[in-house]
Formats: sequence, structure tokens, C-alpha cells
Amino acid sequence: MEGLTAERKRVVVVGGGVAGSLVAKNLQDHAEVFLIDSKEYFELPWAGLRARVEPSFAKRTLINHLEYLPRARVIASPATDITENEVLTAQGRLIAYDYLVVATGHPSPGGYTRDERLNYYQTEHEKIRSAKSILVVGGGPTGVELAGEIIVDFPDKKVTLVHKGPRLLEFLGEKAGKKALDWLTSKKVEVILGQSVELNSESDGTYETSGGETIIADCHFLCAGNPIGSSWLKETVLKDSLDDHGRLKVDATLRVKGHNNIFAIGDITDVPEIKQGYLAQAHAMLTVKNLKKLIRGKNGRKLSTYKPASATAIVSLGRREGIAQVMCLTFGGRLPGIMKSKDLFVGKTRNSLGLKSNV
Repeated sequence: MEGLTAERKRVVVVGGGVAGSLVAKNLQDHAEVFLIDSKEYFELPWAGLRARVEPSFAKRTLINHLEYLPRARVIASPATDITENEVLTAQGRLIAYDYLVVATGHPSPGGYTRDERLNYYQTEHEKIRSAKSILVVGGGPTGVELAGEIIVDFPDKKVTLVHKGPRLLEFLGEKAGKKALDWLTSKKVEVILGQSVELNSESDGTYETSGGETIIADCHFLCAGNPIGSSWLKETVLKDSLDDHGRLKVDATLRVKGHNNIFAIGDITDVPEIKQGYLAQAHAMLTVKNLKKLIRGKNGRKLSTYKPASATAIVSLGRREGIAQVMCLTFGGRLPGIMKSKDLFVGKTRNSLGLKSNV
């Protein structure tokens, strides 16, 4: 077991995504920090869509944890159990903690090492490049952005997007969904709403929708139903802290309810707001602030609190355009594209980890 020391408090962070990475990075000089992650690298999840059409883009978005955590300890193994004072990994290591941060977000397939992930994107790119027709299943932000990336870089491809809901981008207002639909159809993307696709019934590139329509496609991408990374918590000390959707119930300080030394941040929480990367990063920075207070011996009643954000989001449409919703205002075109689509916040995120933006 990795025992505690008397000199420094130990903070264990489980999950090395956009939230967990920031906590570990910003606390490595203030505590003994352990980052436990199922893979050896950090990745910007929304940038993976660009990497499918431009594999070299992933070289900036995939960062080995040790590159930005020179003064922390990284354990590249999934966490499998949590007790009141320890975390168990799949490798059988027991890591004691003074404070714990759970930030497991959404699991993603495609490689334990950075090189494996780069090869994954190269394979995905070859699948797109060699296909004449492509099916995208799911009309949320992931499906809309992937369809946009493909049709902008490969305008001669036949792209079909199928979504079971009545409109695209249902997590935003109706105007955003309408703007996404108009943009995709203007690029000759066929959009089928109100239907689903049984992917297991595919035969020789032929797919059938729930409405009886036939779709011919050389390959498909499923952009829906990615579960929250919380199923492993059902057998841990946090099992009674999960809500009916598998999210951890947190208080205003982002501590898990009933556990004064355990925080949860990002998509895994029940904070009533849309789940966005920049909000997960806001959770992380508030948690860093609160943990610094606790490490210095401050009273837990004086911790900073988090206010759930209003529905604000930017959805990329290829490399130059996008759709933005800021409270009640929805707009599309080049301005959202300048804000997000060109670089997908990669440079900004690299800077936040203390790395050069343009490497």
C-alpha cells in the first residue's frame, strides 16, 4: 500500500480528463498528488472528431500525463474500488488518500498508450478516406460535429445522419437545432430525424431505420449513448451517493454529499447544468481552490461554492463555422467558428497545463 506521510497531505485524483488533469496539475506543488487514470495520456475529447479527418491533429491533443505532471505520481491503471481512505487499482495497488477527487467522466475506447491512440485515429481516418458513403448515428453535438468535419474535409462523400429525436442538438434550444439542420443540408448531408438504426442488423453495407428506410453506407460511426464512467462506483463506499442516472450527488462546494474529504467534478456530477468541457474545467479550478484551503487547515465551512451555469455552448461546423448559444441568444456562422472551430481550444488547454500551445 502507498501509505500516507506526515509531511504533506495526499490528494488522489481518479480520472485524467479535462477536469482531473487540471486538479492534478495545479496541486502538484501544494500536496503529494497521485493521478490514477486508465490510460497514460490526457486527451481533449471534442478534438478527437477533428483527429478522425486529420490524424496529425491528435499529436497536439494527446499529451502524456507525465509531460505536465513532473512533480506528481501517475498510475496508469483503472480504479476499481474506493474505501473511506484508500483507492484500489486494477493492478492491485492500494493508494491511501487524505483527499480524493473523482473525475472519471465518460470512458473512451482506443488505446492505453499515446501511440496506440494515434494509431486508432489513423485507422479511423483510413476508414473515412476509403469510404464513398458514411452513416453517422446520433444528432447531438458529437454527431453533428463529426458530420461537419467529414463533409468539409471530404465534400464528395455521401454522409447520412440519423437521429432518433425530433430535432438536432436537443440539449440546446430549437434555434440551434434548426441552424445545424440547415447548415448540414446545405452541405448535402442527408439528415433523418425521429428514427433509429439497428446497427447489428447491417448486411453488406445496408442499414435499416426504425421507420423502414434503407441506408447504404460503407462505414458508420455511433455518436450516441456513451455512458458515464461511474458503474465501478456501485460497489464502493460511494455507492449510496449515486443518483438514478449514475451521477454523484455533490453539494455546493462539489464535495460528494456525506463525504467531507471526497470531491467529484465534471460530467460525473449531478450539478444541474449541461455537460461541457469548459464547465468541467470550472469545477476543477474551484476544487483546486477549496483543496488548497483545506490543505492549509482552513475550516470546511469557508469553502467556495459553485453556481450552476446557464445553457451556453458552441458546436463546431467544420473548420470555419459553428453555432453558439449564449443564454437566450443563438447565432451561427464565422464568429462561433473563430471562437472554437479553428483550433478547438487545443492551444488554450495546452497552456492551462503549462505546455506550449503550438507544439
